[in-house]
Amino acid sequence: MAKGSLYLIPVPLAQEAEKASYTLLHADIINHIKEYVVENEKTARKFLKEAGLKRPQQELIIHDYGKHQREKINYHEIFKNAVAGEDIGLMSEAGCPAIADPGSDVVAEAHKRGIRVIPMVGPNSILMSLMASGFNGQHFSFLGYLPIDKSARSKKIKDIEQISQREKSTQIFIETPFRNNQLLAELLKSCKPQTKLCIACNITAGDEYIFTQSISQWKDTKIDLHKKPCIFLLFAG
Repeated sequence: MAKGSLYLIPVPLAQEAEKASYTLLHADIINHIKEYVVENEKTARKFLKEAGLKRPQQELIIHDYGKHQREKINYHEIFKNAVAGEDIGLMSEAGCPAIADPGSDVVAEAHKRGIRVIPMVGPNSILMSLMASGFNGQHFSFLGYLPIDKSARSKKIKDIEQISQREKSTQIFIETPFRNNQLLAELLKSCKPQTKLCIACNITAGDEYIFTQSISQWKDTKIDLHKKPCIFLLFAG
């Protein structure tokens, strides 16, 4: 018997983002699949409803791989039906699953079991911010979170600035939203005046903000990033 497939289904980045495109792209798959692995069940069920789910939600099988469930997740149970031939879906809380997202562990387990993995088209804040930055899109690195410790973070910023200048590469990183302003302050303190910084904030939301300028120009710019999802991109090449 042929095994099922694992579909990687993107979720909108912002609550008010246009839903029509997602419905058109994924409605057939969403109404085909009845079993999902999700990071946030409430978010996932809301998205499925808005994306045109016709199946009654009580018929769905939902596996939670959220923050408090990952250490005790039962992959045998998750992939039991897929091994038997049923297709399943994977969704993160927002954006593309498995990109800066713990869903990559689920994908790795699918490969171990010989289950085909099918990525679906959808929004990704990292790539969208790179597209809009004006920086090198052929040579870039995503670094995830920088160190929390101030001295270690300052050293890391100077290191990646040197790498960017030497390799003419774009350096991309993120921070927990409530620490965005502290990270920006450290970037302004540690980087050279001519180094360029792009801040991409609340991508696809009504107050989306994506702007690129030099560190010296950012020092004269008043901006509050507190509790807003942001992507930071550095280019010193």
